[in-house]
Amino acid sequence: MDYIENRTFDEIKVGDSASLVRTLTADDIKLFAVMSGDVNPAHVDEEYARSDQFHKIIAHGMWGGALISTLLGTKLPGPGTIYLGQTLAFRRPVSAGDTITVTVTATAKDPERPRVTFDCRCTNQRGEVVISGSADVQAPAEKVKRPRVVLPEVHMHDHGARYRHLIERTKGLRPIRTAVVHPVDRDSLVGALDAAGVGLIIPVLIGPEAKIRAAAQAAGVDLGPYELLPTEHSHEAAATAVALARAGKVEALMKGSLHTDELMHEVVARDVGLTTARRVSHVFALDVPTYPRALFLTDAAINIVPSLDDKRDIVQNAIDLARVLGITRPRVAIISAIETVSSRLRSTIDAAALCKMADRRQITGGLLDGPLGFDNAVSEEAAHAKGIDSPVAGRADILVVPDLEAGNMLAKQLEYLAEAQGAGIVLGARVPIVLTSRADKPLSRMASCAIALLLARQSATVKV
Repeated sequence: MDYIENRTFDEIKVGDSASLVRTLTADDIKLFAVMSGDVNPAHVDEEYARSDQFHKIIAHGMWGGALISTLLGTKLPGPGTIYLGQTLAFRRPVSAGDTITVTVTATAKDPERPRVTFDCRCTNQRGEVVISGSADVQAPAEKVKRPRVVLPEVHMHDHGARYRHLIERTKGLRPIRTAVVHPVDRDSLVGALDAAGVGLIIPVLIGPEAKIRAAAQAAGVDLGPYELLPTEHSHEAAATAVALARAGKVEALMKGSLHTDELMHEVVARDVGLTTARRVSHVFALDVPTYPRALFLTDAAINIVPSLDDKRDIVQNAIDLARVLGITRPRVAIISAIETVSSRLRSTIDAAALCKMADRRQITGGLLDGPLGFDNAVSEEAAHAKGIDSPVAGRADILVVPDLEAGNMLAKQLEYLAEAQGAGIVLGARVPIVLTSRADKPLSRMASCAIALLLARQSATVKV
């Protein structure tokens, strides 16, 4: 067992010293900002900090000051120490990746209090002094030896980072003219206008004019800059939007406050809809903070019990999307309850067949494996424990679920238990269809529009 032990006032001699070494990481800086509530851009925005070296010295010097306190409280003198005061000068900037050596040296003792003065010094990996100064402490009188407490791991999750990066990648692309279908509530209307505000779409608002204007008034937004096509009801709004897309007058659709079935009924209508030779399917582009890469989930919204032929198109649609978003050869995990093929579980047979279809180039552009359980699709540790040797297992980019029920439950579990956000897009139609939910956060809505823009422009260099 590892112990932590102090040095009493009587044991300390002038000239005694102790050191520790730490490497500053980006997560250290963020965690310090979270704990202190300090969101000064000089501290947490590296681009700004590079232009403001004085504040960078102060910000990261405060981290160094915390290390000095740690050294005094855990090593010299150690447990029982009472910190009385310090004087520090921050001399050089410290950047993420710098390795800092912190040293404290006893320079004076006052036996009446009992008080010890320490010289404090922090140097970087080049031997340059970044912090110098002194600290006064009341040293412990009694010996303390205790088991060292193991601190919990802290994981910094930058929620929505992938979506922000995705939106940033659309800069310079011409926005797409988008039919916003029945935006008669605040969320659907403001979501479309927010996307317009950052240059992702040019909205064409379609629906009952009085309801749309009432939603705008309640939200405090001006509809003056936007085209509004009035309809009697949501059915007519959906039909009008599809007709505009079919005529090439809009480049995408965006679901407003109407049921998905109502919109998709018009999309897949024979002769007047937007269907192609490819099966229409839905993909969630998930930003899961605990997963090290973008994660696509399909199909959780359109195909209830897809056939094998349906699944072929579902897989191909997801691969094509991932490739447009910059994943050169996406890894596709065909999900089931088990990892072996069983005649009693249709999803395992479909998984095996899909993999063979990829071998025969009936599915192209991705690397498929299945059946795989969810655990060994996303966890290399789980895959290794089960003896699964696969370039997909543990590193999946795309999860293909057996049916809508499984996919919908998995998406919501990731959202509410893993703090994931989900941007939704419908593929396989003549134009991209942004499929939003009332529970979607504003950033998710904008990310969905960004995906639609990238699909419409077919920008193969964009990465998530």
